[in-house]
Amino acid sequence: MSIAEGGQHLIIGVPGAELDAETRRAIEAIQPGGFILFGRNIQAPAQLRALIDDLRAAVRHEPVITIDQEGGRVSRLKEIGSEPPSAVQLRNKGDLALIAEHGRLTGRLLRLFGFNLDLCPVLDVSFDDAADNSLKNRTYGRDPEEVIRCAGAFNRALRAEGILSCGKHFPGYSAAAIDPHHDLPEIPRTRAELEACEWVPYRRMQAELDSLMIGHVRNRHLDPTGAASSLSAAMVNGIIRRDWAYDGLVMTDDLDMGAILNEYGGESGFSDAIRLSIEAGNDLILLCHRVEMARQAAEVLSRLPSSVTAPARNRLAKLRDRLKQDVAPHPFSVEAHAKLDAKVYALREAVLGIEAAKSRSADDGKRSPVETY
Repeated sequence: MSIAEGGQHLIIGVPGAELDAETRRAIEAIQPGGFILFGRNIQAPAQLRALIDDLRAAVRHEPVITIDQEGGRVSRLKEIGSEPPSAVQLRNKGDLALIAEHGRLTGRLLRLFGFNLDLCPVLDVSFDDAADNSLKNRTYGRDPEEVIRCAGAFNRALRAEGILSCGKHFPGYSAAAIDPHHDLPEIPRTRAELEACEWVPYRRMQAELDSLMIGHVRNRHLDPTGAASSLSAAMVNGIIRRDWAYDGLVMTDDLDMGAILNEYGGESGFSDAIRLSIEAGNDLILLCHRVEMARQAAEVLSRLPSSVTAPARNRLAKLRDRLKQDVAPHPFSVEAHAKLDAKVYALREAVLGIEAAKSRSADDGKRSPVETY
């Protein structure tokens, strides 16, 4: 494969609010499969749409343009508008109609800016809403059935607006004692325990999820080698592809997270992680912050045998056909954004009450240094 063919497996972040010459050259060389945007990329409504149009024009195919727009603290678009209610706030309100409205408004906002995939819903079951495992305020349920009801209402409404969804974070951060942004959590749950609880939403919602995200955990019950789940053939090809017969898109969580950097550090470790990601059965690799490493990643991927990459290439070809046909951006105007943003704030008031809606999440302004979730 060429470097550009290797690049099709990457979703990369870019550094600022507009494309600098160096980043543009890197994009044109490696032709990444898509882009993920963060708060650092968002300054104004018209600027955001211009950046996305620029990114789309920089590649020779229809790219994935994605974002974490969940609600609450993980709402990138709050940089230029209202903060939607979080999953926990919506869950606690207990009104599925409001959750569906959140999905509809999220879908319409994303289409307006030119996104085509939202990295949600979170399908993790909350064992402890206060746990420091990256899930605070992000979980739609305290048991599988609550997750299915609430996340399902959001997911169906989002997809009805033409935005693809992503269920995350398989095999689950629910039992994690540490945040994978910092270190690799060890999950002691057996497969039987996971099938009875954390995996129920994935199994029941499988047909209505456009993609799955693989988180970073170690579970020796599932993979005795101790490999991180995102790099584990036993978990991705073994469980998701073979046992569940899931043939949709599968992507890693960000490989720039501490869980991976601390386990697979250095140049050779980075190359190993990139290679193992595709060998495990992932189609796309998130590389959110080190644009300078994207070329190395694309070169590693270009050297993989076609027998390894062919299944992923076939799934990506189907995805691109769908993106071209079904998820074209809506016409943009500042006025259209203002109207949608007013509806987001009205939803916030309906969920939180008029006074509480005036304050953003307690985590606002405390963004992770690597700004990923």
